[in-house]
Amino acid sequence: MTGQALAGQRALVTGGAAGIGRAIVEAFIAEGARVVVLGRDAAETRAAAEVLGAVGGVGADVSDETQVREAVIEAEQLLGHVDVLVNSAGLLTQSALVDMSLAQWRETIDVDLTGVFLMCRAVVPGMVARRHGRVINIASQLAIKGAPTLSHYTAAKAGVIGLTKSLAREVAGEGVLVNAIAPGPIETALIGGFTSEFKSAVVAGLPLGRVGVPDEVAPTAVLLAGSPGGDLYVGQTLGPNSGDVMP
Repeated sequence: MTGQALAGQRALVTGGAAGIGRAIVEAFIAEGARVVVLGRDAAETRAAAEVLGAVGGVGADVSDETQVREAVIEAEQLLGHVDVLVNSAGLLTQSALVDMSLAQWRETIDVDLTGVFLMCRAVVPGMVARRHGRVINIASQLAIKGAPTLSHYTAAKAGVIGLTKSLAREVAGEGVLVNAIAPGPIETALIGGFTSEFKSAVVAGLPLGRVGVPDEVAPTAVLLAGSPGGDLYVGQTLGPNSGDVMP
């Protein structure tokens, strides 16, 4: 994608140093947006931002209320304000539910769901005040279909979809559109630790016969961020998922 579909837009992308988040940052910049990248590792995030041509990189753990508040202040100082928030930061581990520790459950919920809540709570009021904004939450197709050994992850992502719908109803009348993207299996570091047998089983179940790559998710984010044709999406969950889920 090359163009100016997002010219003048100012975006904050969590988890923007790698994977789907990084691809979204690249796509947004290519479409004319100014972007700040937020990631847990401050040095890595700043380095990625420089390579990508972003306005800056900010380090923060999205599950920490104080860090989120301070990071959003810093991002707003760099950008002026935030027009587009993309919540892409995420954590994925595997465990059968009966073997899962409470700490593992809580860590996943804290990052994958509470982090979205904290970021939205920090950024959306400014959007409402300006009567303009877009929020894009990265969920997962597993929130719809479930998956063995991933109950903590699927629960968190199902929560993201529910949060998206509720927040969308709260703020659509204020000019802020909130939507989600629920990708299918995407070749990123998140699934890098899975066994080859697990990955083969996943691919075998996909109608398209292959997993996706981050660059195939990014165009959906561009659409929802404000490119022409995206203004009727409110509280929706779009699914670039290789046919894994067909609602």
